[in-house]
Amino acid sequence: MTSPVSNLRSDIAAELRAHALWIRRRSFQMVYEAQLGHPGGDFSATDILATLYFGVMRYDPSNPRDPQRDRFVMSKGHCTGAFYSVLARAGYFPEADLATYMQPLSMLNGHPNRNYLPGVETNTGPLGHGLPVATGIAIAGQIDKADFRTFVLTGDGELQEGSNWEAALTAGHRKLENLTVIIDRNRLQQGAGTEDTASLDPLDDKWRAFGWHVEIVDGHDHQQLLDLLSASPKGRGKPLCVIANTFKGKGVSFMHDNVAWHHGVPNKDQYEQAMRELV
Repeated sequence: MTSPVSNLRSDIAAELRAHALWIRRRSFQMVYEAQLGHPGGDFSATDILATLYFGVMRYDPSNPRDPQRDRFVMSKGHCTGAFYSVLARAGYFPEADLATYMQPLSMLNGHPNRNYLPGVETNTGPLGHGLPVATGIAIAGQIDKADFRTFVLTGDGELQEGSNWEAALTAGHRKLENLTVIIDRNRLQQGAGTEDTASLDPLDDKWRAFGWHVEIVDGHDHQQLLDLLSASPKGRGKPLCVIANTFKGKGVSFMHDNVAWHHGVPNKDQYEQAMRELV
């Protein structure tokens, strides 16, 4: 079982950037047409998602429940524009289905639902649920001595939910080296900055205190992400926390680092400007 890019060229970082560009453009089109969504967070998470799906994870879209697959949990479940675009790009369902985003009875809901959509490991949306579920998946893998890895992407504002820290405590205690949490550290949440709402810093020291190995990377640098996330976890003896420094709205000038685009939707002029910039 391999990912759709098993025969990667030597310029893999360039290939990942091309995937990320397509994801940003397609997800923004979806938000524009639906006039609903969370494009700022879509864009901060895009490079992480592109690297995981097209450079790191082991999966087979034709057999989405293969027991040997790597697992991915999209804990920041409101950022479905990017997530659905990635799943379509990876081959889990036809790209044409993206046009139904947010429509009545569409399988592409505002939050991902595993009962409707292949490639979704668990329903998410209520913040703080993804990491506990991913921890349970990793525990099951540890018990079964399976070699699949479990990845979970969280928002940083989401870490203000206490359920995350219960899961972090459990994962550290059980030394779940098969578990990786990636924090989309754009420092903005709905309405304000994270540090103005409920300060998270020093975030790296908090995770270390819970028994995790911590790495800090540029969350828009595909090579950094690839080198770190593709490294074997065997022998580390700890779960991995990746603090990925990102910008909400990355790639579009009027959205860049702008809290208003947490769940903003573009008008026609903004949409056309964004598409001119996303090249």
